[in-house]
Amino acid sequence: MTAFAETAVLPGIRAIEAEMVALRRHIHAHPELAFEEFGTSDLVADRLAQWGYAVDRGLGGTGVVGTLEVGSGTRRLGLRADMDALPIHEKTGLPYASTRPGKMHACGHDGHTAILLAAARHLAETRNFEGTLHLIFQPAEEGLGGGRKMIEDGLFRRFPCDAVFALHNMPGYPVGKFGFMNGSFMASSDTVVITVAGRGGHGSSPHLASDPVVAAAHIVLALQTVVSRNVDPRDMAVVSVGAIHAGDAPNVIPDGVEMKLSVRAYRPEVRAMLRARITELVQAQAATLGVRAEVDYHWRYPALVNDDACTDFARQVALDWLGEDGLIGGLQPLTGSEDFSFMLEQCPGSYLIVGNGEGDSHGTGGCMVHNPGYDFNDRILPLAATYWVKLAERFLAAPNR
Repeated sequence: MTAFAETAVLPGIRAIEAEMVALRRHIHAHPELAFEEFGTSDLVADRLAQWGYAVDRGLGGTGVVGTLEVGSGTRRLGLRADMDALPIHEKTGLPYASTRPGKMHACGHDGHTAILLAAARHLAETRNFEGTLHLIFQPAEEGLGGGRKMIEDGLFRRFPCDAVFALHNMPGYPVGKFGFMNGSFMASSDTVVITVAGRGGHGSSPHLASDPVVAAAHIVLALQTVVSRNVDPRDMAVVSVGAIHAGDAPNVIPDGVEMKLSVRAYRPEVRAMLRARITELVQAQAATLGVRAEVDYHWRYPALVNDDACTDFARQVALDWLGEDGLIGGLQPLTGSEDFSFMLEQCPGSYLIVGNGEGDSHGTGGCMVHNPGYDFNDRILPLAATYWVKLAERFLAAPNR
């Protein structure tokens, strides 16, 4: 962490840093998968209640919302952290490594939870704001749409917000620097399951069968033209075939093939076009080769689109606090996806990143997320917690300040 960052941490946050790091490492050692975050949500709810927050539980199953109202201010702010782990077997060898085989905090949600808890404690102790603060601890970010489930359970109806913000650590960027992006920041993510049905037979007599494997091969090649020939070169789109399952024996033509695709885009119009074109192309290829194909298209996460005004505000908070040296320059949109996008469809807000490290800064700090060697970098915890405090105090500033 650079010298400017070391001195920028609030004294109140620095005073509880060791405790919050210990809490983060406890969560890391006890990971829980999507919608199974019972212990983590118990811990979060208990701490929030100790610090004077009104605590509501059950949204999205294991979600927790802590609310703190101070003074007579009418503005309402939401800050969100994700809590779930991944089905990965940890290989870091750290003293606080996962104690649960096959489960691991390989994306830093343990750190995000600890960051927001540290900020929650400081904000409750200082109460240097006027208005309503909603702290949203979300389950099941990793692929199962916990954010959407919380919304369906009435998140913004029960806890209305004028704006909502979230952050994510990001390996590959300098420790403690913040990144902001107006507009489309992360891609939509949809899953497509294609079933090709033919007529099986003996491999020695292919003329007596309708070979779904050959058809599937043609479909894979044809899908490569969707992005190259149907998407405007100025737009982003991804069509990746990640799985093909067919047959068991080398001399048997199977009856069917199952294919699984990941499809991504930044713009809703491109996302809709991809669905239409993939469906048309798959069925046309199948018909040409004498087999049938079904396309099961799963709409999953929409593109994450940051509100311009909220993003400008969030960037200015960091700029006034840290100066240009504290910001990531030249940040580009990411092709990964995030279910905070569901919240941004319902409420203005912004999603930002904080650098987790460019190299092997603390044993695993530079390792990319979703990797068995990844670990959240504890050096960014106090800085990111300070940022949440700064943002909350400015957004909910008392009228005479």
